[in-house]
Amino acid sequence: MTFRHLHHATFTMPVGTEDRARAFYADVLGLTEVPKPATMRRTGCWFRTGGVEIHGLPEDDFRPNRLGHPAILVDDLDELAARLSRHGYTVEPDDRFPGHRRFHTYDCFGNQLEFLQES
Repeated sequence: MTFRHLHHATFTMPVGTEDRARAFYADVLGLTEVPKPATMRRTGCWFRTGGVEIHGLPEDDFRPNRLGHPAILVDDLDELAARLSRHGYTVEPDDRFPGHRRFHTYDCFGNQLEFLQES
């Protein structure tokens, strides 16, 4: 048995805030919203680009995840940092991972995200 790759990551958000998730994950990050299968819950929203898929799940007792996070490898870290900054999001560079340039940021709900580029 071998693990092939991560299929998707999830983030939680307050109930009824799908439009805010779309504004961040689609409009700011540039991911494409994809339809959920009919067998899944009706609320929430899913996003995909290339080999990355992220599912937003509404949670009644929402609390942002400030520590656990998806780490997404990108090909132009500087462009992404500039895009996030232009939209008012904080970019926190972190040089503690050898062989990579990276930063942390927080989505519109306060959930931590990490983006990195091989150096």
